[in-house]
Amino acid sequence: MFYTDANVPATEIERRIDRLQSELQARQIDGALILQNSDLYYLAGTIQQSHLYVPAQGKPLLMARKSLTRARAESPIEDIIPLSSPKQIPGILKDHGLPLPRRMGMELDVLPVNLFRTYELIFEGPDISDVSPDLRTLRAVKSDYEIEIITRAAGLSDRVAAYAKEILRTGMTELEAAGLVEAHARKLGHQGIIRMRMFGGELFYGHLLCGASAAVPSYLASPTGGSAANPAVAQGAGFARMVPNAPILLDYAFALNGYISDHTRIFALESLPDDLLAAHGAMLNIQSQIKAYAKPGVAAGDIYDLGIRLAEEAGYGEHFMGAEANRIKFIGHGVGLELDEYPFLAKGQEMPLVENMVIALEPKLIFPDSGVVGIENTHLVTPRGLKQLGRYPDEITIL
Repeated sequence: MFYTDANVPATEIERRIDRLQSELQARQIDGALILQNSDLYYLAGTIQQSHLYVPAQGKPLLMARKSLTRARAESPIEDIIPLSSPKQIPGILKDHGLPLPRRMGMELDVLPVNLFRTYELIFEGPDISDVSPDLRTLRAVKSDYEIEIITRAAGLSDRVAAYAKEILRTGMTELEAAGLVEAHARKLGHQGIIRMRMFGGELFYGHLLCGASAAVPSYLASPTGGSAANPAVAQGAGFARMVPNAPILLDYAFALNGYISDHTRIFALESLPDDLLAAHGAMLNIQSQIKAYAKPGVAAGDIYDLGIRLAEEAGYGEHFMGAEANRIKFIGHGVGLELDEYPFLAKGQEMPLVENMVIALEPKLIFPDSGVVGIENTHLVTPRGLKQLGRYPDEITIL
């Protein structure tokens, strides 16, 4: 049985294909061969083991290896045919009246070198160009359909935070608390997989961390790390216990029907020192000022610069987005089918904001001896600035 009520509408897929074809024509690329799961889902509505060929003009062709039956049930693409080996692709294209591309686009940011060389041989040495930036730029601006799903995901992020408020207690380990919160997220419909595009990027729901454990750095491109369960994971919840008077970080992503809401709230048992309460308030002020500033046309790097300036003026420059050598050079990022989408609110980024981009803004302070305070919300870019999608209170929740 296939659950088709969540299928991507045909009109949505057609719109995306049209936009990609316009980019291919502008770059004089004859066609694009799409393999990566997030891009497949975006353009075909399925992640079944497939090759999607999008010609610069004409109808796309989805060649499915496993499972063909599911691909046909899930995707609105008109031409979906079986494929037993990539070596068949040139002949299949000819059989469908599609000339072999002299210049072909592929996702070179994620395509392994050995596979790249295989396709060079299969297509007898075409000029292969990287269409990853084009795809990521297209995906950065969301449709009404996508915004509706992300808004629902943000509402479910709120419900996860509300549940955490009910179960956090002194003495429980981070892992115990994380297991309860993650089980509740699954009950709410969390898909269980959070995709990242960055090589080596991995995330399991997010980070639930208490006190100094939250300030332990990790390899992940994130201001928070966590002591973790073991070095093989090296991030996230570990065996540290919940204690009074320490910030508890709940930094979780909710993934619904493919789309992600990124969401951070701070909790504390009994109380929290005044200096940490004040520090959290400073991050809320940075969020507020950036929300008003970040309008269409503003460069992503300028938003980062504003955040840095505000943090320094508030006296928190040395702890903003990390401590010492572990500071990261961004304060937010696009979200959608992946957690690390365009635009990056990072140092030097020139990409301008566009209406209907969706951005996770996350001003945070990391104190190695105390823990983490700060906020993260998923926002929609509008002509008036950022529209916050999550509604759970931004202030620290004292339990």
